[in-house]
Amino acid sequence: MRRALVAANWKMNLDLPQMRAWVAAARAELTGTLAVDVVVCPPFPYLFPMAKALAECAIRLGAQDAYHETSGAFTGEVSAVMVRETGAAYVILGHSERRHTIGHLEDDRMVNLKLRAVQSVGMTPILCVGETLAQRKASQTLDVLSFQLSAGLSGVRVSSGEQLVIAYEPVWAIGTGLNATAAQAQEAHAHLRAELTRLIGREPAAQVRIIYGGSLKPENANELMGQADVDGGLVGGASLKAETFTRIVRVVSQSG
Repeated sequence: MRRALVAANWKMNLDLPQMRAWVAAARAELTGTLAVDVVVCPPFPYLFPMAKALAECAIRLGAQDAYHETSGAFTGEVSAVMVRETGAAYVILGHSERRHTIGHLEDDRMVNLKLRAVQSVGMTPILCVGETLAQRKASQTLDVLSFQLSAGLSGVRVSSGEQLVIAYEPVWAIGTGLNATAAQAQEAHAHLRAELTRLIGREPAAQVRIIYGGSLKPENANELMGQADVDGGLVGGASLKAETFTRIVRVVSQSG
């Protein structure tokens, strides 16, 4: 039985007082023993203060990215070693915004190098994969997922579910108001599970959590989480308000 995971990706939003208020509200709402793993991923400058805010709390800290080199002349980058020293346990990698809209547009080779670096220092990568609207319309979704997953895990060993999380992000459903149906999400997640089995073996593939990252909200969480291979969510815009995010966490917890 896989334990669900729900991660808040704040992207480049909120200031420090707002983040502290968010954590206080979330801690008050998510009392007792959680039936899901909860992760909060703030921007880089706020990793240390958020680590302090989350002390003695079940909510774990994550980062939105990490660079693959340990050190050197890489102005503006933050290494996996540096991220780990903040207390982060998870790192989002290959997010669609980094693949398609930000800066130098990360390719699969870069994502793979980053994933190796994150694993090498003991953090868990959340590897994002997903198709664009044009690719879906061209019936290329499953091929895109196979390629991105294979490339991202090239040369990587995964022996347990603690070493990897996969996030399926239909790019066309992020911040657009569109949503993948529960059936579309399940088809993609089941395909990713089958590909994981081919790449890393049946037992670890059965343990790896595959979470949904396409505009997850309280209104669609119950139906999506009812699918056999949907193990939680990577939440963007709906994570910016603690009340909305904790509602999603409760839905995921109850569906498990």
